[in-house]
Amino acid sequence: MSEQETRANPIAATVDFERDGLQHGFLRLPYSRDDSAWGAVMIPVTVAKNGKGPTVLLTGANHGDEYEGPVALMDLAASIDAASLTGRVIILPAMNFPAFRAATRTSPIDQGNLNRSFPGKPDGTVTQKIADYFQRTLLPLADVVLDIHSGGKTLEFVPFCCAHRLPDPAQEQACVAAMQAFNAPYSMMLLEIDSVGMYDTAAEAMGKVFISTELGGGGSTSARTVGVAKRGVRNLLVHAGVMQGELARKSSVMLDMPDGDCFSFSEQDGLIEPCVDLGEAVGKGDLIARIWPADRTGVKPVEVRARMSGLAAGRHFPGLVKTGDCISVLAVAA
Repeated sequence: MSEQETRANPIAATVDFERDGLQHGFLRLPYSRDDSAWGAVMIPVTVAKNGKGPTVLLTGANHGDEYEGPVALMDLAASIDAASLTGRVIILPAMNFPAFRAATRTSPIDQGNLNRSFPGKPDGTVTQKIADYFQRTLLPLADVVLDIHSGGKTLEFVPFCCAHRLPDPAQEQACVAAMQAFNAPYSMMLLEIDSVGMYDTAAEAMGKVFISTELGGGGSTSARTVGVAKRGVRNLLVHAGVMQGELARKSSVMLDMPDGDCFSFSEQDGLIEPCVDLGEAVGKGDLIARIWPADRTGVKPVEVRARMSGLAAGRHFPGLVKTGDCISVLAVAA
């Protein structure tokens, strides 16, 4: 056992994860600061448990400017009936609570990106301590994990639930089945730009059934995307055998991201002009965006063309773009 594994995480739960019934409380993380010498970061948590059965771990606001997860999970926490369950549901509507309260992607305390901070450190920054608590305390409790994302302030997506290609075919199949049960309008085999340090990677390495989502973006929500999240969470609990009932089924388009040609990145700053909308078909070589210089007139824009044929699944959201920003995400029908 490594020295890090033997160190205690300072986070203390005010709920008992092993007790039957419904509990609302906090993960209390000591955080000494100028305005509160013995203060703490208080991360809301709900546990609903009834006897033996699977454990489903539900999280939102891994990135603090993504809101479908917090809305759907706050709603679930306020309405769940522990007595009707078989097993346990652990609900954290705002996993990265400091970022959620600041309406930012990363933590205002240490600028940490929680979804790039795993496995974390028990004696590290606030973000690293949160990651460590999930890594060593919460993930080991779970059989099925759902982390609800959207595009935040800088991206927008067609609403999809996703799973990853995994080395273990049986684990991948179980993740795909959970993704299909969630039943978003689109179901994606997602290719990550960089999976190092992700919550996804940590859960999958433990053999967990893990799925995630991208349910819109732009730093807000819509009735449609919140509805997708609420329906999908309930479907997943039914699929996992924790909740009774039938799956609420609607049509879902299966998508795949075969390689890096799915992504287009900007090579200059400027004013972006989208030339295709989300959900539209795109051919290889088609114009997907123009980038106009923002500081002068009379100069032709740079054209960005698709590197493959597919469906426009994601796009840069703000009107201004910087060098290195992801401009578009394409996917193909599976």
